[in-house]
Amino acid sequence: MIEKKDVALEKAVLIGIITKDQDEVQSKEYLDELEFLTYTAGGEVVKRFTQKMEKPDSRTFIGSGKMEDVRQFIDEHHVGTAIFDDELSAAQERNISKILNVKVLDRTNLILDIFAQRAQTSYARTQVELAQCEYLLPRLRGMWTHLERQKGGIGMRGPGETEIETDRRIVRDKIALLKQRIKTIDKQMAVQRGNRGKMVRVALVGYTNVGKSTLMNVVSKSEVFAENKLFATLDTTVRKVVIQNLPFLLSDTVGFIRKLPTQLVESFKSTLDEVREADLLLHVVDISHPNFEEHIASVNKILGEIDSSDKPTIMVFNKIDAYKPEPIDEDDLETERTKANYTLEEWKKTWMNKIGNNALFISALNKKNLDDFKKRVYDEVREIHVTRFPYNNFLYPDYNEFDVDDA
Repeated sequence: MIEKKDVALEKAVLIGIITKDQDEVQSKEYLDELEFLTYTAGGEVVKRFTQKMEKPDSRTFIGSGKMEDVRQFIDEHHVGTAIFDDELSAAQERNISKILNVKVLDRTNLILDIFAQRAQTSYARTQVELAQCEYLLPRLRGMWTHLERQKGGIGMRGPGETEIETDRRIVRDKIALLKQRIKTIDKQMAVQRGNRGKMVRVALVGYTNVGKSTLMNVVSKSEVFAENKLFATLDTTVRKVVIQNLPFLLSDTVGFIRKLPTQLVESFKSTLDEVREADLLLHVVDISHPNFEEHIASVNKILGEIDSSDKPTIMVFNKIDAYKPEPIDEDDLETERTKANYTLEEWKKTWMNKIGNNALFISALNKKNLDDFKKRVYDEVREIHVTRFPYNNFLYPDYNEFDVDDA
């Protein structure tokens, strides 16, 4: 019998910069996220490098002195991958590769790689391949010499590792073919959406890893893949859900992220049709994350890009069981109280108070406050339904007329 061995994680270093637009605190937050992305892709971060700069160096992103520090560390610790937190130009990538003599990735390349791992359906795989080709096209010149030294791993899934001889014309032809294939699948999916009848459509949206799939499983009593990794869900899942006697369609969509690559937003716009065509959005937020307000802003930005920012939205603050405010010494009068010290009750008195009953606080994992969640969703879906079909009003009485335990 063959003994199973753990797959060795690929050693990587992270490189970021601190600028006037991205201070030290933000830089650390982005690198924390980049480390989680690296772990999701199958890597292990052994060191981080940061440098204060006015703007990235046009040749090597960071200065020559700091680059030499990175090179020495990589040589001494046998690191195979250097990952930069911002998108590198083709020239920067080539120059850095010559200096470090290892695989060089940026945040975009890393996210594309994770998507390549996570894509399960032919549709998702086609969209990922399109994004990879569009990312690859401007980087073809001088790229193959260092690609020939690569042995696969993070960032090397896709056209790069198997088509060394690819030139711009072939890649452009490939992009045209993939776009045509996506257009064909889009037509098929549009027919499928049309065949769902006139049911109210509800879409779960939110930052990646906020618990959308877990909430989907609880509400729809289905088994959607959920894992504590970024982009655990890539393919859109749609389930028919019934609360009391009111049916509606609930869709779970790909999670959003800060600095989301332009190629992915473009390639996955068709996947996000479920969001565009939804009657109601459930914006799920991981309130236990220290940067959840930034996450909300990132999601709202992408919703604006796909013309969905004006849809009726319920904010669902998830993971209240994991929320822990930072303690503060009440006797220390000099320490200023910040948002990090807020209790949930104090948060509810901030801008969240203006949302009113469109702000819900739950734990999908522990099923806490799910009755309140179901009641609010029921009321909103019912209002949309009876507005659309007023003659069906008598079929769906107020939620309070039901026994809550039956929800």
